[in-house]
Amino acid sequence: MKYIDEFQNPDLAKRLLDEIRATVTRPWALMEVCGGQTHSIIRHGIDQLLPAEIELIHGPGCPVCVTPLEMIDKALEIASRPGVIFCSFGDMLRVPGTGRDLFQVRGQGGDVRVVYSPLDALRIAEQNPDREVVFFGIGFETTAPPNAMTVHQARKRDIRNFSLLVSHVRVPPAIDAIMQSPDCRVQGFLAAGHVCSVMGTAEYPALAQRHKVPIVVTGFEPLDILEGVRRTVIQLERGEHTVENAYQRAVTDGGNPAAQAMLGDVFEITDRAWRGIGVIPDSGWRLSGRYRDHDAEHRFSVEGIDTREPAECRSGEVLQGQLKPNQCEAFGTTCTPRSPLGATMVSSEGACAAYYLYRRLDAATPEQRPPAAVRAAAGTSTPVTASLEGSSLA
Repeated sequence: MKYIDEFQNPDLAKRLLDEIRATVTRPWALMEVCGGQTHSIIRHGIDQLLPAEIELIHGPGCPVCVTPLEMIDKALEIASRPGVIFCSFGDMLRVPGTGRDLFQVRGQGGDVRVVYSPLDALRIAEQNPDREVVFFGIGFETTAPPNAMTVHQARKRDIRNFSLLVSHVRVPPAIDAIMQSPDCRVQGFLAAGHVCSVMGTAEYPALAQRHKVPIVVTGFEPLDILEGVRRTVIQLERGEHTVENAYQRAVTDGGNPAAQAMLGDVFEITDRAWRGIGVIPDSGWRLSGRYRDHDAEHRFSVEGIDTREPAECRSGEVLQGQLKPNQCEAFGTTCTPRSPLGATMVSSEGACAAYYLYRRLDAATPEQRPPAAVRAAAGTSTPVTASLEGSSLA
């Protein structure tokens, strides 16, 4: 299949790994920003294939994971009300709020429906004019344009019983906040290719210069990620800090002008809270004034909600790259996909979910990595080893 098989070629992966080993002379800590990249890294054992000098830190790149608890509780409140049809993508239904989730609301009689597009929710609103239909709009720059278009269509077609519960966030301000943290160890970034395919790369050069870090736009297949690491390490070894586009088959400097125009029409930039991190200035979108009638927060007046994170959940540290999932005391014991304490365990892009799914159950520093033969003998359903012959790249 085009752009899949050739980007998992083990011979090319070995060549890239050899180049990285020949280049690196000292330890470097790189952060991948996207949860999809995190899952690819763990699934294919890329972090174990890399030389021990290179540490990959998992960033806040899971849109479900960073949706704040307050917003989850607002969704639960709205979904519980009579006459409401609450629509969401499926990965939000098990995300824990304060004491319950959307699955439990549905079990208690709430009309909670899984949809595969925001336009599905708009169609439901057309078919049920006597009901209020709410779509839970979350995510980064990648999912914001279709949600914006749906609200635009609702206004254009005068579908007044449709509203959007908005929790959209923006990646560049999050990178800025990460670099300003006193505990930050990140020395370079692998930027998310799908985000840049929408927004372009214009916001990144200032970040690279301000924080003296290279930023390399990468894709999601093993060779994409290895090429991103290679370019980032070359810059670090040379003392450079520029923006490079290693995903040119999908990303242009200008991004998608039509999507950007739709975002500019429907949304406006605002401060936004990130779950486990806190409020980051100018890091989100909300509906602009002309679309306020379709704002679910305004329509349902969900305010004054008391939120409480579980004390034993350390997902905030995971999202900030300060902790690997398997270094959390609750990981795999009191926190599992069936009984998650935080969104990082239940989301399909969460780092904790990746570590659990691909059986990274034991915490280990790069210096403590077992030899490839030991890992190959572990018998996991998806091999994650430090040798190309035994890895999922083979």
